[in-house]
Amino acid sequence: MSKDYQFYGKPALNIDQQLELIIKQGLIVKNPERVLHYLRFIGYHRLSGYFRTFQIQNTPEHIFKKGTTFDSIISIYIFDRKLRLLIMDAVERIEVAVRTTISSSMGEKYGPHWYLEQMLFKSKFNHKDLIKTIERETGFNNRKKQNKSCSNYFKNFSKPYLPPVWIVAEALSIGAWSNIFSNLRSRKDRRQISDQYYLHYNIMSSWLHSFTYLRNLCARHSRIWNRKFTVKPKVANKFKEHFQNNTSFYAQAAVLNVFLSVIADGSRWQYRLLELLDNNPDIQLEKMGFFKNWHNDPFWRIFK
Repeated sequence: MSKDYQFYGKPALNIDQQLELIIKQGLIVKNPERVLHYLRFIGYHRLSGYFRTFQIQNTPEHIFKKGTTFDSIISIYIFDRKLRLLIMDAVERIEVAVRTTISSSMGEKYGPHWYLEQMLFKSKFNHKDLIKTIERETGFNNRKKQNKSCSNYFKNFSKPYLPPVWIVAEALSIGAWSNIFSNLRSRKDRRQISDQYYLHYNIMSSWLHSFTYLRNLCARHSRIWNRKFTVKPKVANKFKEHFQNNTSFYAQAAVLNVFLSVIADGSRWQYRLLELLDNNPDIQLEKMGFFKNWHNDPFWRIFK
């Protein structure tokens, strides 16, 4: 059965028309030139993701709630940008640690080219796709894509035809490593890796998946504030009170906190998170899943 699609007939508005529209919708604009600047360099569509919380729901006119100012919206936009930067600081540490523990644990047991062995992966896993990805990312068929380590390997060695895992590790994304970990055939191998983070391997598989999703949102500069996360971290029993609302950012932050407590306890990342939230009292913590005095919970290891 074919689906009838409607024709998209909305016109493209210039920034003056966009400004006129949000004023008509009831947004208080104190400095029109400043707003035009943001519309020109950030864009109406991107900012509209922050408008929705301040608009009366279920109205086709998208009317803003009484007293809403553009300044209050842009302050949340700036907060969200700072939050993404803070997340990416944690992401870098965790990403490096995860790919190192997986590649090293498997390498010590099965050799430096263990990833070439299809038997080490679950039968449902598309091993051929993994190898194609590694060929592409290491520049096997494209010298211009090769980094120095890959170039040196291909220049000096022909067997095995791809580099050892410690070189491959630098080329693959965290999404690829998440997929590799989840599809290792041996539970013993998965347990040996997840034990290093004091997690069950099923929890670690879920958390790596949600971590990858969060990382990709930040890399694409997507909104984190007030987002309902569709990729949810599985609830670990020993941390269950922190995952009651696992579609919230609080649950995502809890995942980062658990990983960082193992790999970078001195980073004070959780203190910087608290500082960012404290410096932005208008962001409505509950919309991100945080509860009052959340930082007093020993889970966060924040000591004043």
